[in-house]
Parts: sequence; C-alpha cells; structure tokens
Amino acid sequence: MALLDEAMTSVVAGELGTFSTGVVYCNVIAACLEVSDVGRLGEWNEAARQWCEALPPDAPFPAICRVNRAEAASLRGAWPEAEAEATRATREVRFNPRVAARAFYETGEIRRRVGNLPGAEEAFARAHELGFQPQPGLALLRLAQGKPDAALQALRVTLADEPAGRPRRARLLAAQVEVALAVGDLDAAGWASRELDGIAGRLGTPALDAAAATAGGALRLAEGDLPSALERLRATWQELQLPYETAQARMLYGTALRRAGMEEDALLELRAALAAFERLGAAGDAGRTAALLGGREELPRGLTAREAEVLRLVAAGKTNREVAAALVISEHTVARHVQNIFAKLDVSSRSAATAFAFEHGLA
Repeated sequence: MALLDEAMTSVVAGELGTFSTGVVYCNVIAACLEVSDVGRLGEWNEAARQWCEALPPDAPFPAICRVNRAEAASLRGAWPEAEAEATRATREVRFNPRVAARAFYETGEIRRRVGNLPGAEEAFARAHELGFQPQPGLALLRLAQGKPDAALQALRVTLADEPAGRPRRARLLAAQVEVALAVGDLDAAGWASRELDGIAGRLGTPALDAAAATAGGALRLAEGDLPSALERLRATWQELQLPYETAQARMLYGTALRRAGMEEDALLELRAALAAFERLGAAGDAGRTAALLGGREELPRGLTAREAEVLRLVAAGKTNREVAAALVISEHTVARHVQNIFAKLDVSSRSAATAFAFEHGLA
C-alpha cells in the first residue's frame, strides 16, 4: 500500500498523461477495495471522481471509475447510491465486458443484501454471461433462497480455482464458513476459518483481521466454545466504517452473549444490529435479528422503527440537519419522517412530539 501511495504522488503532481493517470487510479482503488481499506479508498476515490469530471464526456475512464464508486458506496452502506452507480455503469461500459461484468456483480450484491433475490439472480446471471465468476455473492444468494447445499458446492468449486493467499480467496473463505455452518458441516467451516486466519495473519490488514475474527467466532459459537466465541467476536468492525459487516458481527456477538447467560448485554447488541440493518435496508438480516429479539418492539401510533429513531433524536433537541448526520440520511428524508411522525401523533410541533416521546418511553 505504501508503494501504491508513492505511485499516486506522480498522479497528484500531474506528471502523467491521461491514460497512465487513469490506469494508476483504477489499480490503486481496486487494491483498496480488495482489502477494504476504507480510509485510503475514500481519499483516492474522491480524487479520481474529481479527475473524471474534468475529462470529456466520451472518455472511457469516467464509466470505469463509476464501478469503483459503486463498490466504495456499497462498503460504506450507501446502497441506493451504489446500485444507481452500478446500474449506470452497466450501460456505459459495454465496450469493456470485464468491467461491465463487475458492475452487474456489484448490482447483484446490493440487491441480495436488500432482499431483492430475483433481481440479484438476474444481475449475477448477466455477470456470468460476461465471463465473471459471481462468487461469493451467488453462493450467498443460494443460501438466502434456502439452497445451502448448492451454495456449499459452488464455493468449493470456486475455491479450487482460486490461488492461495489472495484477498479475494479470503472473501470466498468467509462465505464458506457461513454456508458450512448453515448446513452443520463444522469440518468444512473449520478448515475455511483456519485458512482465513492464515491469510489475515500474512497480509495484516484490519479488514481481513476482522473478517477472520468474525468467521472464527461464528465457528466457536457453533461448536459451543462460548469463551472463545466471545473473545473473537469482540473484535469490532466499527472503526473500519463498514456498517453492514459491523452489524453482522454484533448480531453474532449478541447471540453468543445470550447463550452465555448475559441477556441484558445480548439485547443491547441485538437491538443495535437490528437498527443498523434497518438503516441499511438489509431486509433479510433485519428479519433474522428481529426473530432473535422475539419480534419487533410494539411502537405506539403505528410508528415505524426508523420514525422512532428520528423521534428519539428530535426529543433530544436535534435539528433536522443533526438528525440527518446521525442517521446518515438526507435532510429531505428527515423532514419527510418528521411530517409523518406529526401526522401519526396528531401533533403540530416538535415540543409536542417531544412530550409524546417522553410519555411513551421513546426518549
């Protein structure tokens, strides 16, 4: 990564021509994506965006960079933005089937996570038609469709073709652990977890360390080794600013706490995971977490979980802008939620809404 940063100094200094600048940007950002280096990715992705906007409309690089922007937006949990960028890229990069296939794969991943399984199936199929192996997304889609055996077999085939030690293999191994545990194959989950630990140890990036810890914790939980599960699952994704992965780890950690008899702590983790999944729009994960909680909390006056979140922040004296920043949504969306809250509560002011929140334990 230090060498890639050094290469970027020539780009920033304007020492390279247009083609070489585009190549360096694309490869550096691709490397950041592969190891989920969100901090470095954000810096160089923004620089690439500004550079692309200065190019002629018919230049190829803006369309190629759009795929990178889609992946970056997906990592930080901005899924509507990511799908819009990826969908646009599928139209703009038809001249490059390999890049178009990546765009279709990213579209499939987003659709899978939000619960649009038919849409994900279609996008993965298009990626495959263009020569891209849509894994581990397709295997995880099969798992969501209730076909864990097909998912496990697909991952085994893909792993057999993937060279050892690469970050991409780490993603396949993490999925292998999840799928193997779903079918109760602890042996398959065990060897995948151990290999993932090895890759994380060699490459030493925080994202891979967290992935290995989460997979290992899930395995220990399935084996009934609660002390080891709790120790590994305490490793958090939060500092990496990867909200979906953080929520998944918190759901597992909450489950481990519950089995260890720490019910109050478990409820805190599960509720935090549920709130994160709902913010992201991860319908399937939210449903599973709600089931662990024994169903969603009954909210008064038909308030949704998101409206309750907004109301809590309003009751804390936050402005619409501050609420938007806290929930990572637009000010316009907050204003719409506030209008809906006022209508459901039959109030016309923030002070009246705040009083209702205190009366009903929502503040």
